[in-house]
Amino acid sequence: MTPIRVLVVDDHPVVRHGLLALLRYELEFEIAGDAADGEEAVAAVLEYKPDVVLLDLRLPRLSGVEVMIQARAKGSMSRFLVLTTYDSDDDITRALAAGAKGYLLKDATSHELMQAIREVMRGNAALEPSVAARVLARMHDSPADELSTRELDVLQRMVRGESNRAIAVALHVSENTVKTHVSHIFAKLVVQSRAEAVVVALRRGLVTHID
Repeated sequence: MTPIRVLVVDDHPVVRHGLLALLRYELEFEIAGDAADGEEAVAAVLEYKPDVVLLDLRLPRLSGVEVMIQARAKGSMSRFLVLTTYDSDDDITRALAAGAKGYLLKDATSHELMQAIREVMRGNAALEPSVAARVLARMHDSPADELSTRELDVLQRMVRGESNRAIAVALHVSENTVKTHVSHIFAKLVVQSRAEAVVVALRRGLVTHID
């Protein structure tokens, strides 16, 4: 099995070296590199192309949010898992909006951290329980705009695991049209990925079953 390549970004040497030591004990992970500040992190993400980036939010030179924004703007496909001591609503919102696929606090156990890396690598969201509760509460307090009939149709097919191309063929529309529908679905559900959209759709009962 191909190992998951992980880049560790934290400005505290003890924390950074501790994370690197943990990863070395796990055969399914490979250390892609490490960085101590935001600018180093962006350069390392672009150079080493890690699968997953363990990223602190408060960093010298560039914040973790700025790292994600700059790396993605330059074409990075790495998945970002935030590991921080900060859990304010503003920190969570900004991190998820910038593209973080996971958000853990530094009091997480090593098992929780390793499992979160695996989940993010699979394309799933990996959220600290308290963070997930806040996100769901905000979604409940601010319900998404109503999805159109066509968007619900696309969402149903996303739940089945169909690709944009397969959906386009089934609905007799262009793939670009499907991409537009998917983009609108993401915006209305306040999610960042297909996996998150599916979870929210099933949880809210927008799609009641997988047929």
